[in-house]
Amino acid sequence: MMISGNALLREIVATTLQMAFSSSLLALLIGVPIGVLVANSNFHGKKIIVVLMRTLMGLPPVVVGIVIFVLFSGTGPFGSLRLIYSVDLMIIAQVCLIFPIVAGMTETFVSSISSPILETAKGLGIGKLKTNFLTLNESKYQIVAIYLFAFARAISEVGAVQIVGGNILHKTRVMTTTIALNYNTGQFTYAIALGIILLLIALGVNLIASLLQRRTK
Repeated sequence: MMISGNALLREIVATTLQMAFSSSLLALLIGVPIGVLVANSNFHGKKIIVVLMRTLMGLPPVVVGIVIFVLFSGTGPFGSLRLIYSVDLMIIAQVCLIFPIVAGMTETFVSSISSPILETAKGLGIGKLKTNFLTLNESKYQIVAIYLFAFARAISEVGAVQIVGGNILHKTRVMTTTIALNYNTGQFTYAIALGIILLLIALGVNLIASLLQRRTK
């Protein structure tokens, strides 16, 4: 019984990490370029775009879950993909939820440092693409911090993944949905234990990121 329980726990942790790492990385790859482009550009309606980005940072997870569920359900426009109640759809929901946060945080930080970079690039005749890469290089430590925030958001979210994943045993059950399930059934000790594991995972990711930053410096 203990072996079976340990195997189940490893399975749940593995599914959680797969979902969290995949969704946070995809959100970073989508959100960071958007944030840099918006921050380094001057165009008509920029303020509206910035307000929209910051509004989307507060998307309710349950609303995102419902929208994704409707789009990918059997009667939805993407129902033929048959992704409903799968880890892949949980990742999609998490990316939709997290990338606006990444984009908004990146835009806010880059806007605070972009003026001298843009002036230097203009004086040296550097093109927009190289300027954006220069900005990324100057923002690398902040981007690491943003990724950590995105990962923490992905690994701790429950609403959207519960809706689109269905919390199916041996398939889409992750740590947060397991905690919610055990709380609802009165198994508080197991729920608290899983919560501690979540905290330890977050601590481990932060320690690795700190070591990478030191090596880079």
